[in-house]
Amino acid sequence: MKKILFSILLLASIQIVSAQSSKQVQWSYTAKKIADKTYEIHMTATINGDFHLYAQHQHIAGDVGPVPTTFTFTKNPLLVLDKEIKETGKVIKKHEDAWKGDVNYYEKTVDFVQVVKLKTNVKTNLAGKVEFMVCNEKQCLPPSEIEINVNIGG
Repeated sequence: MKKILFSILLLASIQIVSAQSSKQVQWSYTAKKIADKTYEIHMTATINGDFHLYAQHQHIAGDVGPVPTTFTFTKNPLLVLDKEIKETGKVIKKHEDAWKGDVNYYEKTVDFVQVVKLKTNVKTNLAGKVEFMVCNEKQCLPPSEIEINVNIGG
């Protein structure tokens, strides 16, 4: 009985702690038409307080380091994705002893931009998820995943 109770408490505490990362970053998504059948999808992160959000690319040797911000999109036969997601914001490059290397991160806000092209003039959506990690000078919160769903075209 003690093992079952301990397992339940452990799972509940993990869920509470992992939810903290998503509370420190608010995500917003917009689509902006830039040419015929071509859109910029803006995935904007607003970061709370003294936390920072890690960039997509880090310069850490080995497997030790912060979890970079990663976007994974659901395949959509009506869309073609540009290969690279661009980051717009004031990137901070810093050597962190805790990670034994140089890291790239953003404070306050960063805009991730994915260019998509519609194969035909249709209304569809870009769906997927973003995984990210936030830290401040005292602690790092566990990585979090947020669903993405942006309407395109029409």
